[in-house]
Amino acid sequence: MSDSIIFLTGATDGIGKLAAKKLASKGAHLILHGRDSIKLERLMIEIEEECHSRNMESFIADFSSMKEVKDLANNVLSRYDKVDVLINNAGAGFADKRYGKDGMELRFSVNYLAPFLLTTLLLPVIKNAAPSRIVNVSSAGQSSINFDDIMLEKDFDGVRAYSQSKLALIMFTFDLAEELKGRQVTVNAMHPGTYLDTNMVREAGIKPLGSAESGADAEVYLATSPAVEGVTGKYFNVSSEAKAHAQAYDKAARKRLRELTLALVDID
Repeated sequence: MSDSIIFLTGATDGIGKLAAKKLASKGAHLILHGRDSIKLERLMIEIEEECHSRNMESFIADFSSMKEVKDLANNVLSRYDKVDVLINNAGAGFADKRYGKDGMELRFSVNYLAPFLLTTLLLPVIKNAAPSRIVNVSSAGQSSINFDDIMLEKDFDGVRAYSQSKLALIMFTFDLAEELKGRQVTVNAMHPGTYLDTNMVREAGIKPLGSAESGADAEVYLATSPAVEGVTGKYFNVSSEAKAHAQAYDKAARKRLRELTLALVDID
């Protein structure tokens, strides 16, 4: 994988951090994203010491700010002419604060709007790397989109906000996979495992049920395994194909979500 450039968001904690180290050990060039410069610097030192690799670069952005996401994309585009794999791993959990920098519901911003925007802006360099892959880290926890109150202003619940945002990411996955058919760019969504041993789960007051290592392995599998080469437009439960929430297969709902999303992130 020494010629592969892999962009991993949310790389400083949880399964993202473990996945970064696994990918570095495989020899990939890593583009690492985080929102904390100290954590990013610490991660790069750990990768250098543990994986014996300096083949990486880091970028900072708060995914609750669409401006920062756009700046991140522009910085990457100015430095790279191809990205072989984009792993949209960054996420906000049940217990995170309600609103982000843009004043929008945090989980919807970080878990869906930011990866939608980042992926859309990076498509030129992802296409340049074809055959290439996009992996969207979603969840088995999925709730139908409330188009009348998508930010849940009337009846907020952190769990519903989280599960709605994760379904939105799967809906985007299916749309983009159709759009890119024939371009040798695969797009898949995945559930890394239920209540893995991460800070996000513990901060929500939930007893972990699985190891973070297993979630990282699932991410690396979808990002690199020859077994899923050419597979696109699928939802995986860890490393097995599965069925997503019924609304993910509703093309009218996906079209409505896309139109709303384009307005919220302010791109054509």
